[in-house]
Amino acid sequence: MPGFALEPQQREWCEELRALATDRLRPLAEKGEPGRLNRPLIAALGELGLLERLFSAGALDLCLMRESLAHGCTEAETALALQGLGASPVARAGTDAQRERWLPGVREGRIVAGFALSEPGAGSDAAALDLRAEPAAGAEGKGGGWLLTGEKCWISNAPHADFYTVFARTTPGAGARGITAFLVPADRPGLTGTALDMLSPHPIGALALDRVHVTPEDVIGVPDKGFRVAMDTLNLFRPSVGAFAVGMAQAALDATLAHTAARTAFGGPLKHLQSVAHQVAEMATRTEAARLLVYAAAAAYDRNEPGVPRSSAMAKLFATETAQYVVDAAVQLHGARALQRGHLLEHLYREVRAPRIYEGATEVQRTIIAKELYA
Repeated sequence: MPGFALEPQQREWCEELRALATDRLRPLAEKGEPGRLNRPLIAALGELGLLERLFSAGALDLCLMRESLAHGCTEAETALALQGLGASPVARAGTDAQRERWLPGVREGRIVAGFALSEPGAGSDAAALDLRAEPAAGAEGKGGGWLLTGEKCWISNAPHADFYTVFARTTPGAGARGITAFLVPADRPGLTGTALDMLSPHPIGALALDRVHVTPEDVIGVPDKGFRVAMDTLNLFRPSVGAFAVGMAQAALDATLAHTAARTAFGGPLKHLQSVAHQVAEMATRTEAARLLVYAAAAAYDRNEPGVPRSSAMAKLFATETAQYVVDAAVQLHGARALQRGHLLEHLYREVRAPRIYEGATEVQRTIIAKELYA
């Protein structure tokens, strides 16, 4: 069963990706400035064909890519994933004209995409969006379409992306049924952005939209059906967020195995202390369980099985919580050295926290799971 036993060529591909992440991508990531868009890194992902593969991959391949890249270079993994998150709505639900205009540049790493869903008052509750899309017929000589007014917040790649998939309310009071997805170029008049100082190596910002004009040609999918565009995208990417977490957990576990085998204390290697050995065994067991849950969810998505929202939520929930546990345990077993700036575990300790929040916080995943169980 592909969700539980990888084929030899898949394992070989994962090893190649790990090597690329370490040898080719990590040096570019290290030259970047935290919180700033690293365009050379994104361009390298395009040159290596990884962005092209991103848009042709199924959910399982996406998970293998994210896990393998995360093991060697979390910044490269995140840059790849954000290109997919921002542009997948266009690839999956956009018009031919939208795809022809934007996707070649995204695949080549020349054009950077952003996924603009969250708002100051609507993070995990995506159906509560406030960004208004008001009819623009005759207004200011626009001659049709909508005027977007409001704010987006905690948007990855903002304010430096070249275009955004923006979700706005076209029908007031309709909840999830009144949201439309729009493709909004970053240079559209009335769209401005500011960077947020976040615990993140990639840019995160806020967007302000002041009567930004969009036309029917800018709609992704169907008016008032944008919530489904958002959920379809998140259902695809949620298991792969789990894969990102598994990659970080495996990196922390590998570092811990090497450290506890070489470090001596109380007359012998740390690995000979039962308390240490049992801790490492627990870390390994949880990491493998998370990996299998992620692979199973991705395989179920690829086979279009029922229950994908539940399995995706389970994978995202368990894998991100596991990664937090494993990285924290690894820091404890390494001691003070793991808290030095530049240490792998210091980096992972900062990186591992955010995935428990974005694309649906842990608590939201539990709500989704319970709702599906009682359906």
